Amino acid sequence: MHLSPAEIASRFGVSVKALRLYESRGLLKPLRTRTGWRTYGPDQVAQLHQILALKRLGLPLSRIATILAGGGAIEPVLELQERLLAREGDRLARALALVRMARAKLAAGQALSIDDLATLTQETVMASNPDPQEINALCEPYTAKHFTPDERARLAQYADADAVAEWEAVIAEAKTVMAAGDPASPAALGVARRWYEVVGRLTGGDAALRSKGRTAWLEALADPKVAAAMPLTPELMDFMARAKAHLPG
Repeated sequence: MHLSPAEIASRFGVSVKALRLYESRGLLKPLRTRTGWRTYGPDQVAQLHQILALKRLGLPLSRIATILAGGGAIEPVLELQERLLAREGDRLARALALVRMARAKLAAGQALSIDDLATLTQETVMASNPDPQEINALCEPYTAKHFTPDERARLAQYADADAVAEWEAVIAEAKTVMAAGDPASPAALGVARRWYEVVGRLTGGDAALRSKGRTAWLEALADPKVAAAMPLTPELMDFMARAKAHLPG
């Protein structure tokens, strides 16, 4: 079965413009009819699924291109999707159970306790994307503790928009490879290499700043209120450190 761009767009919930973008970036290679019209068969549909799945996991198109260029088999992507969806399903099931319990309490004429509301907030609200200004405010005591005013000014200069966007992208990608569980895998090694390249960029290549930054992050993450809003976790940082240990040199 072969589908036209319009049919693909309708069935997969993407725009024809997006299909052209993926094609121009070398991610998707449609077939051509004898008259030159684009058409998509099973192989192209499998490619599109991988692109959309990897985008949903937070990977930028440049990284998706690298992954697909390395072979692009659909099975590893499906396995990764299964693990992440199962984990998200467990979280949603817990959140749904808490909401139902809260409603049952109210229906029975009971008030929700502070503990009830705190748990509801942590499980059903704090999972949303954190606000960057909120993160900065939460981290302020830890950055003030470990960095001098001059060092903080230098860090602000290093953290330009491109570097911050790259850092957010590499965190998202690190989460996907950590879900696979192998810090020695080629995917994990590739992410670890980029992870420490971006860390170096954000610290101006200064080893002392990098060390202080790691200490400040770990202390901040030890605070449950801060950790709930953070894109990083100690487990993710540890996984990247273990992956780095497998890098040559």
